[in-house]
Parts: sequence; C-alpha cells; structure tokens
Amino acid sequence: MATLNVPKSGKAVKGSTRRPIPGVDLTAMVDLAFLLITFFMLTTSLSKMQVMDIAKPVPVPGVAHFAPWPASKTLTILLGKDNQAVYYLGEANKSPMLVANLSEISKAILASKKTVAETHKASKDQEMYVIIKPTNTSVYRNFVDIIDEMGINKVSTYAIDDKYLLDEEKAFMRNKDI
Repeated sequence: MATLNVPKSGKAVKGSTRRPIPGVDLTAMVDLAFLLITFFMLTTSLSKMQVMDIAKPVPVPGVAHFAPWPASKTLTILLGKDNQAVYYLGEANKSPMLVANLSEISKAILASKKTVAETHKASKDQEMYVIIKPTNTSVYRNFVDIIDEMGINKVSTYAIDDKYLLDEEKAFMRNKDI
C-alpha cells in the first residue's frame, strides 16, 4: 500500500505549500516474493533419477529346455570382492579362467568380442553372448558398473545369472580368494 507522509515539523515558507512525501510499504511485495520462491523450490525437480532396465525371464511351466547357448560365443563374467572379476570365454572346464580388475574388464570384453568375430567369420551371427554372475562377495556398485560396460562396449545380448555357480567357478574363486 502506498501512503503519503506529511512532515509535521518545519515552518512553511511564504508561497509554498507542504508537499507530502510518498512512501511505499513493501510488506505485501516481500510476502509475494517469498511465496513464489517457495512454490518454485517445491515444484522444481533438481535432477531426474536414472533407472536401469533389467528384465529377468519368468520360468515357464512345462518348458524345460531352451535353445542351447553356443559356448564358443559365450563370455562368462563372475563378480567377486575387492572390485575383482573372473572371466572366461567358452565352457568353465575347458577354458582358462582369468582374473581382472573391474577397471580393466572393458579390455577383456573387447578382446573376447574380437575373438568371437574372428572365430565365426562365416556365420552371419557374430554376436557375443555374456553371462553375468554376481556372487555373494560382490557389491551392487560392481554389478551396475558391469551392466554399464555392456552398454559402452555395445554388447546387446547378456544375461544375469545370480543363482547358479558351477563347481569349477566356485573352486577357482576360492583358490584366488575372490
């Protein structure tokens, strides 16, 4: 609200009239500003949550056998403790298992992808399959990192197997203390 303040002291000079000094009360304006700031702070989202889509198949009753995974195109990655991973290309009892740090796993994925492409030159499907097996000693961050590596290295077909560890895999990880 605007008010006019008239000074009460002072002598009138001949020929002049007292001029009122305008004053503005800004209380309502300040209230409105704080209401607007509060409204926009509460309704604005600072950052959106990033969600990773993972779909695990539901077992179908009555169907016991699916199409076999070609072992020569399959890379298995076992997640262990202390940011360590064990990986092998092919079958667990026929292929050498190697240990890598998760920061170096990208090189192993690319090398395996190249090996699969060279092995299956005549085949029109040279795509590599990856089986990711998180263990009890691995942490969730490592799982998210390995899923991110699948996207970075353009591996479109991967599966998550958190139930079945082979005896060879368990023994290797126990021997390496992973």
